[in-house]
Amino acid sequence: MTGPAGFEEATGGASAPGARDRGRPPAGTGRRPARLSRAESTAELLISIAGAASPGDRLGSKSELRDRCSVSVGTFNEAMRIAQSRGVVTVRPGPGGGVFAAEPSPMVRLGNSVLALDAGQTSVAEAMRIRDALDPLLIEDALWHASLADIAEMRAILAEMAGAVARDDATAFVHANWSLHARIAAVSPHAMLRSLYVNLLDQIESHTLAVLPGGEQPLPEYISSRHALHEAIVDALESHDRDEALRLIAEHNTSKAPGGSELRPAHPGPSPA
Repeated sequence: MTGPAGFEEATGGASAPGARDRGRPPAGTGRRPARLSRAESTAELLISIAGAASPGDRLGSKSELRDRCSVSVGTFNEAMRIAQSRGVVTVRPGPGGGVFAAEPSPMVRLGNSVLALDAGQTSVAEAMRIRDALDPLLIEDALWHASLADIAEMRAILAEMAGAVARDDATAFVHANWSLHARIAAVSPHAMLRSLYVNLLDQIESHTLAVLPGGEQPLPEYISSRHALHEAIVDALESHDRDEALRLIAEHNTSKAPGGSELRPAHPGPSPA
């Protein structure tokens, strides 16, 4: 997720990573990212396997790949959903079917173009604004499609956020925050929406070097309140409370929150277009 309105994110112009780089700390932070879940780690392995193959190559049957990953059926199915949402694998049924390295879709190519933009061509604030506009769509999808397993994984990420709050580690909190939003996005059945959203998160994360205080509210107090807000969002998703979920995501929208600080580059450079 993007940085909360109560503090600034110092940003730089490092080139953005691809989807397979999600979860790695941005250059210069010196911090480890939030711990990946077993499904996310397995998805990274599947993405690596697909990346070593040519588009359209058969990677194996689901059973063969699950044995190769040494995970349970539930974990593997969740990992497959993550890998498919990132546009790197496809599944074909029937004789000769199985899991295949995906042909790049128009949306993936668009995402790659978005990620190729640096701080001299676009601003993180612009990416945040677009991301905020997509959040209600993903919340609507999660209300309809989130399973108990999906909610359980969201709560595991919330626990990581709580740990960061307890350590007063705002940078770890924000990275776990992004992981939570990426996990909510993975629930959506709409590949174009998922791909665009995850690429926006990658664009934002790649330019974030540190989280700095900004505004009047103390940073530890602020990230604690943000954790409570995200916990309430997941509660609303679990109870299928549409009105409450949409109210909370509107409250969450941070791009133009009163009292929030604008993003600023960590190093002087050309003004964003």
